[in-house]
Amino acid sequence: MNSVSMKQEIDEFLKGSNILMQLSVPQLVEKVLQRKEGLLTSTGAVRATTGKYTGRSPKDKYIVEEDTVKDKIDWGPVNQPISKEIFSNLYNKVLDFLKEKNEVFVFKGYAGADTKHRLPIQVINEYAWHNLFSHQLFIVPSEEELLEHNAGFSVICAPNFKADPAIDGTKSETFIIISFEQRTVLIGGTEYAGEIKKSIFSIMNYLLPENGILSMHCSSNVGHEGDVSLFFGLSGTGKTTLSADPNRRLIGDDEHGWSSNGVFNIEGGCYAKCINLSHEKEPQIFDAIRFGSVLENVVVNKETREADYDDGTLTENTRAAYPIQAIDNIIDPSVAGHPNTIIFLTADAFGVLPPIAKLTKEQAMYHFLSGYTSKLAGTERGVTSPEATFSTCFGSPFLPLPATRYAEMLGEKISQHNANVFLVNTGWTGGEYGVGNRMKLSYTRAMVHAALEGELTNAETKKDDIFGLEIPLHVPGVPDNVLQPDQTWSDQAAYEAKAKELSAKFRENFKKFNHVSADIVQKGGPIA
Repeated sequence: MNSVSMKQEIDEFLKGSNILMQLSVPQLVEKVLQRKEGLLTSTGAVRATTGKYTGRSPKDKYIVEEDTVKDKIDWGPVNQPISKEIFSNLYNKVLDFLKEKNEVFVFKGYAGADTKHRLPIQVINEYAWHNLFSHQLFIVPSEEELLEHNAGFSVICAPNFKADPAIDGTKSETFIIISFEQRTVLIGGTEYAGEIKKSIFSIMNYLLPENGILSMHCSSNVGHEGDVSLFFGLSGTGKTTLSADPNRRLIGDDEHGWSSNGVFNIEGGCYAKCINLSHEKEPQIFDAIRFGSVLENVVVNKETREADYDDGTLTENTRAAYPIQAIDNIIDPSVAGHPNTIIFLTADAFGVLPPIAKLTKEQAMYHFLSGYTSKLAGTERGVTSPEATFSTCFGSPFLPLPATRYAEMLGEKISQHNANVFLVNTGWTGGEYGVGNRMKLSYTRAMVHAALEGELTNAETKKDDIFGLEIPLHVPGVPDNVLQPDQTWSDQAAYEAKAKELSAKFRENFKKFNHVSADIVQKGGPIA
């Protein structure tokens, strides 16, 4: 089946009497409640649960091995190939499955706030709450735009269609399959809404670089002077907390493109973790959870309908989805100029990385490719001491192209726009996890503020002997000794041993990047 006939078949399917097209938020909320897919909380948000799958299923994610992409994709455990035949068979089964449903929900919108680079998309859902999620996470077209909307990619999501691995050629009942030639994503066997969001991100991570635009897994904000910043970081590093700055307007919290014109948000909403959420810690997120928002796997009191964000009974990965307009301090549309400051966040539980260091371009590319943070003792069964975790480009599960492609583009952008890059450690100081203490948030905020305000651009620095990082000697609001990690440890021999241990892990991890220039390996990484 060629791409034209598949698109025609989807278009024909969408003419069916069971299709509910482009329902409004109130209409979708009504449908969720009528169909008993979720309940209404005390703030007006909808709460849904996702059954046994409360997170992504990376082992069930595939890309169709097609002639136009097979020489470009970075095949492996992240990007698993699947045949055109398997995809086509599942596509037919899923479409037949949905044809038998009384109601199927369709959202038409965009990925990409920059109108020059946006992707028209349509999301076809078995569940009303998934369609509400899509409405809140992607960019909603105006009535005029909707008249001219022609989907460049379709996401077809049928959670109750479960694959039979013996017949369908999958590993389990669950599948997330992207076909770039057919411009279609199939999702089945899982109710976790994040698969919808991340499948579109994976698509943009292929399409944007092919058009000379760097796609990035980061948050972004802009200051009063129009100065733009990017925050990269894995879960638990403080990306959301530090980018939500009352003195800066939010561009987006998770996914961005960097074109020749500047930065733009890929999404139209936010998908925030909300375990232990409180108004005191995250007032913007807390207040955004109101009518039309979607709470995923959050425990709710049966009588009062109040959400208990501290209860992780269903999962620690509780989520809230809401439109970016639910945040007061935003830039709308979510488009801004070229970044002045780029911040890589890490939560180093070894307690040896400096709280802030200015990076050269080679160091920036090295640490971007490394994507380091720590997995803490007690967070997973069997983890008894901190473990180094590396996620390429701070988003390896969503990168269809080789990692070096993204890193090279970042290096070019840094040079072209003279962006300052900093590594910020929000983790431990004075000892590893269990011995030292977590870096004070007030100190981290002071360091980030100094970086964003340009106070560290020409600051006097001291070179770290093990990681080769340039550490500022002074930052307003931060004690000088806190800036030098070796000075915070009472046992210097223990510090040096732990620092060399982490340094070795960096070097070992970096061996997988065979085609990286010697300059980046020698100048960017720890001193051998």
